[in-house]
Amino acid sequence: MYVDIDGTLIKTDLLVESALRLALRNPLYVFAMLMWFIRGKAVLKHEIARRVRIDVAHLPYHAEFIEWLRLHATNGRALILASASHESYVKGIASHLGFFTDTMGSTNRLNMAGKNKLAAIKAHSAKQPFDYAGNARPDLSIWQEARHAIVVNPDSGIESAARSVASVQKVFHAPQADLKVWLKAIRIHQWLKNLLIGVPLLTAFQFQNPVAVLHTAVAIIAFGLVASATYLMNDLMDLDSDRRHPRKKNRPLASGQIGILQAVTVGLLILAGGLTLAATVSLAFLASVIVYLVATLSYSWKLKRYMLIDVLCLGGLYTWRIIAGAIAIGAEISNWLAAFSMFMFLSLALVKRCAELVSLAEQSRQSAQGRDYRVTDTLILTALGVASGCSATLVLALFIESPNTIVHYGHPRLLWLLCPLLLYWVSRIWVKTARGEMHDDPIVYAARDRASWVIFGSLVLITLLAHL
Repeated sequence: MYVDIDGTLIKTDLLVESALRLALRNPLYVFAMLMWFIRGKAVLKHEIARRVRIDVAHLPYHAEFIEWLRLHATNGRALILASASHESYVKGIASHLGFFTDTMGSTNRLNMAGKNKLAAIKAHSAKQPFDYAGNARPDLSIWQEARHAIVVNPDSGIESAARSVASVQKVFHAPQADLKVWLKAIRIHQWLKNLLIGVPLLTAFQFQNPVAVLHTAVAIIAFGLVASATYLMNDLMDLDSDRRHPRKKNRPLASGQIGILQAVTVGLLILAGGLTLAATVSLAFLASVIVYLVATLSYSWKLKRYMLIDVLCLGGLYTWRIIAGAIAIGAEISNWLAAFSMFMFLSLALVKRCAELVSLAEQSRQSAQGRDYRVTDTLILTALGVASGCSATLVLALFIESPNTIVHYGHPRLLWLLCPLLLYWVSRIWVKTARGEMHDDPIVYAARDRASWVIFGSLVLITLLAHL
């Protein structure tokens, strides 16, 4: 039996993955890949494979199909891994799985696809009857010559096409990416963070201004679309580390539920939609969204790999949402709010890192994949985070006693009730983190935490009463 790799044995395409890795390593390689492609697909695959290693142990394998193959191998069936992927990748996968008797892959002179693969299979089988497992339209010509066809995770219309040209022995279906999968991929739950854009609407007491409310609502949606596009881009950059992570390996891209080219296409579409919406608010707000986009991509590409720079960047991105919200309604961002946001969101960014390190410690691991942190850093990071959260409360206390606050609030003394509530919330978040009970994103955790809702509601109510 001859078995294909891309889309069959694994739920991804090795050429696309390896090309993506090379382009992310250095964007100038895009031009080199175009030149290699002009010389032929065989040259393209060979040159990429020379420069890119694939972690075959953590690829998104089709588990049910592999168990079926393993059973046949145990019963003495000869299994040959025959793929258009480069021979180095094919051999690596065969060695990892351990039950293939031989391999066939592309070389620097031969692209093992279509007619070339069929000819190679016929030569290898000495024109004896053979079975073939595949998933896509190029496999139809091979199925036509095969004794039996095994159809795995077929593209649209391929199963019926296979049945029309061959005797289909077995069909393996993998769950298709539905709306729920796509919503998970674009992190729809992370849109909660974009509610920070509405903070200036509240602090400037513009919530009775319909134009300001409309601009804020559009700004939140625009930011959400752009942020979702960056999440897809981030997942493309983090494929290897996500696949090694105990929880992130189940993300739609890492698990192969969504293809790389699909993710790129959808990401570009929602990015365009977000930027278009941002432009309807104002050009200044569009500029703020572009700044956020550049900063986020810089974080995903490089900055997140540097100790402390990553959390400063994360905290800055939270604060930037508030600044963007002020720009959307034409309000001035106060120095007090900027200072409070800086300290508070740095604390929350450190919560995220410490939560990851606590989780690693529970797994007896010493360092985070793709991050410049070790489990032994947890103590000092916790100290920095608690200090930053307390500093935010101190900024709030100084704001309450400032002359401007006394002028703008009818009952400014009531604002002092905010400080113990905020201290309690910050302390509670850090205790939960130390116990290993914290979701790795504290904003999402707070949105699902009943106590946090009570505290936030109390903060808003006290602020409104103080303003009367």
